Amino acid sequence: MKIRDVQFVKSAVKPEQYPDYAVPEIAFAGRSNVGKSSMINTLIQRKDLVKTSSRPGCTQLINFFLVNDAVSFVDLPGYGYAKVSKKIRAAWQPMVDTYLAHRPNLLGLVLIIDIRRDPQEEERNLAQWLITHDMPYLVVLTKADKLSKNRQQKRAAIISSQMNRTAGEVIVFSAKTRLGRETILDEINNLITWHEQFGEETD
Repeated sequence: MKIRDVQFVKSAVKPEQYPDYAVPEIAFAGRSNVGKSSMINTLIQRKDLVKTSSRPGCTQLINFFLVNDAVSFVDLPGYGYAKVSKKIRAAWQPMVDTYLAHRPNLLGLVLIIDIRRDPQEEERNLAQWLITHDMPYLVVLTKADKLSKNRQQKRAAIISSQMNRTAGEVIVFSAKTRLGRETILDEINNLITWHEQFGEETD
């Protein structure tokens, strides 16, 4: 997938605020401070279209971006940051669950994990939810530039096992070096292409 044009569409909290378009949608979810915004900016080749912050837990909205007028990337708010108020943390789950369960053009999700950290209950629960609802998902391990290549491979193998994936089912990524960028875009494009060819048969 070659990125030619990207537009921020809108932010939303509830379904009536979602963009009224039927293009295929790919959502991005991860723990606060996992490098999600930097990853999306790297994918779309923009420096700061997706706002990054040194203060985790700031993004509390679902943000929609239109790519090439053909696919929507959806930035879900980060989860699991202890210093965010209980009220905000409690609001995250129903907001995101509603989006995942009821957005008809959502094709899949990119689950983002810091390669230096073991998956926690939130990641495992989200993965189980996706499996239960037959939602394809891709595991991406960010901040790979913080580790040596040998250490990257070892951590990828460990996290793959913890998430019940094979080593080939996770992508090692770095926003700094752009490692893994093309692979992620290829996987997204493959999912969209598959759905165009076979999705109607399985709906």
